[in-house]
Amino acid sequence: MRNPSPLTWSRRCTTRGIIFLAADVVVIGGGIIGLTSAHELLRRGARVSLLERNCCGKEASWAGGGILSPLLPWNYPEPVTQLTQFSNRLLPGLIEILRQETGVDPEYQACGMLVLPNLKNVQSAQYGGAEAWCARNAFSMKKVRVEEIAPRLIFDEPADKSALWLSSVAQVRSPRLLQALKRSVELSGGVIMEHTKVTGWRLGRGRVESVITDRGEYTGVNYVVAAGAWSHEILGEHALKLDIHPVRGQMLLFKVASGLLRTVVLQNDFYLIPRQDGYILAGSTMEEVGFDKNITAGARKTLLEKAHKLLPSLTEKTLVSHWAGLRPGSPDNIPVINRHPAIDNLYLNSGHYRYGVTMALGSAHLLSNMVMNNPQPFDVTPYQWPA
Repeated sequence: MRNPSPLTWSRRCTTRGIIFLAADVVVIGGGIIGLTSAHELLRRGARVSLLERNCCGKEASWAGGGILSPLLPWNYPEPVTQLTQFSNRLLPGLIEILRQETGVDPEYQACGMLVLPNLKNVQSAQYGGAEAWCARNAFSMKKVRVEEIAPRLIFDEPADKSALWLSSVAQVRSPRLLQALKRSVELSGGVIMEHTKVTGWRLGRGRVESVITDRGEYTGVNYVVAAGAWSHEILGEHALKLDIHPVRGQMLLFKVASGLLRTVVLQNDFYLIPRQDGYILAGSTMEEVGFDKNITAGARKTLLEKAHKLLPSLTEKTLVSHWAGLRPGSPDNIPVINRHPAIDNLYLNSGHYRYGVTMALGSAHLLSNMVMNNPQPFDVTPYQWPA
């Protein structure tokens, strides 16, 4: 039977219940990875259905800060650099398409990132290998005095108040990017089914025949799991040796006068991210607590103290929100973008850990090439399913 257009869903009843006849690809997960995967597959002519257990873009993708670079990128393995650099080259083009197509502005801006030294060990802490890495990867970097870039910042040590200035680092407002992507998928003919929880798989002859949900079964030619921290849980016994697990991150949001801070500021693992309208994000924690998304008083206190120390205007009075998200933790922050080793038409695009927004578009390109048997722009072996 020929697959119907994704705009005209059909269904048939069998002894197994309702089976929804879907399109060429069924994407499971409506976060940044699932939405960019669906968007790219649709752009290449595939008919796509997307299943999301809650609402699209309301988990880790929404909770993240949207810095489009690994923090201290020289400290990450080459596969992370390769994918983030590739993705960042593609992103400005997508942003412009989304603006024109949907009317939503994701607020992409190259605001730069100011990297402050580790006060406990100024000389050797964060700068080791940075100059060589930046030169090797054509990544703009120079040493500056803190007040040159962020005059309102309070930074008492070291005596020369020097820092690294990464002028090419950009950011995007994650909730707006997600909103634009969802709208674009729908405008392109993709079917999005929210509040649809995957509960199992129906397999036959080494292939997925349908994915079982609490709203019936959905069929497609190929299936992509892009469910972030929930990917291992959704795959169940088919996860094999996959090591993707939830890592909680808590963040604070402040509202101050616009222009108080114009660049991302990073010290150790703590950062401040300024938005164009005066909001500033402060984050984030990294907590191994399973699927617990509760916020804690301890994290609030720690983040508030760090934020206030760097920028005194960030106080209890200017604090407007506190939330948590669950990142899809993975070894060395390297995602898995690969076909399942034993199930021919099942793919995974997950495990992006702290950099889902940063890696999303590049990952969608690699995944789409796999599904459509197209050549890859570089060696994708590092993103294979763990043996």
